[in-house]
Amino acid sequence: MQIETVLWIILAAIFALSLALFQYYYKTKRRDKLIVLLSFFRFLGVFGILLLVINLKFVKKEYSVVKPKLVLLVDNSSSIKNADAGASATRVLKEFNKNTSLKDRFTISQYNFGEGLSEFNDSLTFSDKNTNIGAALKSVKDIYRGGNTAIVLLTDGNQTLGEDYEFFGNTSKFPVFPVVLGDTTRYEDLKITQINRNKYAFLKNKYPLEVHVSYEGKKTVQAVLTVSENGKTIYRKNLNFTATDNSKVIETNITATSVGIKKLKATISVLENEKNTVNNSKTVALEVIDEKTNIAIVSAIAHPDIGALKKAIESNEQRSVHVLKPTSNAKAWEDIDLFILYQPILSFQNIFKYCNMARKNSLVITGTKTDWRFLNTVQSEYVFEEGYPVQEVIPLLNATFSKFDLSDFEVTDFPPLQSNLSPLITIKADEVILNTSIRGIQIETPLLTVSESENSKAGFLFGEDLWKWRMQSFRNQQNFKKFDAFIGKLMLYLVSTKQKNRFILDYEQIYLGQNEAIIKASVFDEAFVFDGNATIDLKIKGKDNSVNKEVSMLMNALSYEADLSDLPAGDYNFTARVKNTNNVKSGAFSILEYDVEQQFLFSNELKLNRLATSTNGELYYPNEINKLNKVLLEENRFTPVQQSKENVVSLVEFKILLALILLAFAIEWFLRKFNGLT
Repeated sequence: MQIETVLWIILAAIFALSLALFQYYYKTKRRDKLIVLLSFFRFLGVFGILLLVINLKFVKKEYSVVKPKLVLLVDNSSSIKNADAGASATRVLKEFNKNTSLKDRFTISQYNFGEGLSEFNDSLTFSDKNTNIGAALKSVKDIYRGGNTAIVLLTDGNQTLGEDYEFFGNTSKFPVFPVVLGDTTRYEDLKITQINRNKYAFLKNKYPLEVHVSYEGKKTVQAVLTVSENGKTIYRKNLNFTATDNSKVIETNITATSVGIKKLKATISVLENEKNTVNNSKTVALEVIDEKTNIAIVSAIAHPDIGALKKAIESNEQRSVHVLKPTSNAKAWEDIDLFILYQPILSFQNIFKYCNMARKNSLVITGTKTDWRFLNTVQSEYVFEEGYPVQEVIPLLNATFSKFDLSDFEVTDFPPLQSNLSPLITIKADEVILNTSIRGIQIETPLLTVSESENSKAGFLFGEDLWKWRMQSFRNQQNFKKFDAFIGKLMLYLVSTKQKNRFILDYEQIYLGQNEAIIKASVFDEAFVFDGNATIDLKIKGKDNSVNKEVSMLMNALSYEADLSDLPAGDYNFTARVKNTNNVKSGAFSILEYDVEQQFLFSNELKLNRLATSTNGELYYPNEINKLNKVLLEENRFTPVQQSKENVVSLVEFKILLALILLAFAIEWFLRKFNGLT
């Protein structure tokens, strides 16, 4: 207590005593015991009030023993059950729970984990379909932040989700003591680890397929990889593996022979003593689409360019070219996706009118026979002048063009085209593919351009003798591939028309297990703003089972979702409908019997040991629990710590002092009244 406070207490006592003596002894002749009592109680009451005014404070210390925390993390995934390690996990937990010394030394908490962390219940089910060891360790770190904590991790070390747990030690100071569950013996194992493919392929085209195969073992083995499409073998290859050459990536191209969803199953043959054969195959799906494109070359004259264009375009079997006269029957135009209008003249009047009304995309190729006055009246992209002489124009590639990839196309040494084009006035914004050079000087007039409007696309090539470019491409590369690919990209760009879809579905054709079965949808209003008030009903019908159900898709952020994890494995058709609208979409998907936890045959003790080392822990096996308990009980870093807590308490908070003050004044008042004093 400070000296200043002691002085205030002494002054308070002197003042209270002086007040009592003044009241009962000053000018009073009476000196009996009653006066002594009354002055005493008056002194107590006044002195107590003055102590409250001074506001004395006392420091109160509380002592407690803080135990270190011991967290038991138990892997509850199905791989523990598959490896017959569940009994070991249960036995280890019982040994921890019955050890009273551990309970006296630690505050013990128990959690089980699979895909996420959850509080431990009475029994373990070992039914979780995924394992995320990294997330479980991170959650424990967040819960017990800053405390003296040790983690006992009961797992097989095989993780199927999340960040690699091996690097947990880089971000945490908690020691981890892994207890390895399951078989640690390394068996020979061949498995398909991954299949890469496109989601879609075009009919009669080849699509790439990439299969990743790995081998676990020390011998030299031979195996056969087969790929089947809807049960029919379409590819086979013999493979050799050794202890060092234990991973291969097989790439092949498959021809899409028919339209529809194709189930592709890659299978690696089984070794003689292989125990885990579940991971020897993997199934994916893709959809083959018939995107046949009809293109018409309309010309009133015969020219080698027409044949060169037809050959280049039809090098892709998905495209078909029809050579038409401008005066042909209009019924022949209805199925055309793109019109190539070669050197238009007055007889092209009707076909230009049709293209504008039907909003058809077009490519206009001009030359020495073009009627420029007519062309000014039927298109709105450019304004041309007449009367310019025919001259040779050299192409220059525009490196800044970005509508499609031009990196594989070169125009170096290409022969000139013939053109009598005048300087032009651009009405609509365009994108230049090829610039123009005359006698070595680049001019502002472009040679090849494309432009877009709200509902259509248009292209312009201002020169004839395009066939010479195709021949030059053959001279340069000994084939027509680069030129034909360039024309193909130009056709693909001009054929495609942007159509904004207000109802979009996102789903997979094949789901590996029920946990992944989710269908997503997005709905937009007429202004193409996400509609958060839509109601989407999903009807699902099984192809080979009796499932027939209807569910409502629930909103999740900026999409709607339907969780189909309750569906059994099988093939399904579905229809999604936005209520009170005409937006309806259908599709099909398959759910395969698949458990990723079954892909693991043995425990990953090597990775668990690295985790223990990086966190200053130690690896143990189920038969070494007594050794682990001894380490936990004897290591100084897990010693309970006595903590003291100082509480500063004001005198006002002492209710007994208030009671004494009231009691002193009450007794004084009672004695005065009882003895007739005023």
